[in-house]
Amino acid sequence: MSGKLVVIDMQNVFGTPGSGWNTAGFGAIVEPIARLVEAYGDDVLFTRYVSPAAPHGAWVPYFEEWAFALQPPDADLWDITPGLAQAAARQQAAGVGPVTKETFSKWGPELAEFVGADGRMVLTGVSSDCCVIATALAAADTGVEVWVVSDATAGMDESTHAQALYIMGLFGPLIRIVTTEEALAAR
Repeated sequence: MSGKLVVIDMQNVFGTPGSGWNTAGFGAIVEPIARLVEAYGDDVLFTRYVSPAAPHGAWVPYFEEWAFALQPPDADLWDITPGLAQAAARQQAAGVGPVTKETFSKWGPELAEFVGADGRMVLTGVSSDCCVIATALAAADTGVEVWVVSDATAGMDESTHAQALYIMGLFGPLIRIVTTEEALAAR
């Protein structure tokens, strides 16, 4: 079983220097993700994070701190990064994604249907210490096999990226930490 590739939140807001949410290592993971997207062909789904129109609960103080991100879903900061935008557009034209959510975890009915109850989800993208870990844990909790591609994910910095990979690795064998080469070889 080769699995389904899910590209988490490779958006301008996370890859633009000076953005409050700029993710260290973002630029370095575009090429490995592009290789995986090409190899996985039709078995690829992109996700996008967007801020809620009206934050509620704990999101209220969160967005008081990150007010710059309170932008409509069609704002440029939410666009898929140029290095992957063409692939995402092809997927969208084929009626596959992107899955857009106002939550860190992208796991839900759309991903569950895409991956299948007994499938394998291969995760790439950002941020390993936020949206990737939230998605991985939620999917693994339902029994989905999750592969997190260590060199095709990035965190807010190298330290938190390493910590997130370590924590996800503790959930083995539900979650497995792999390299791009291992994910390609399984294809």
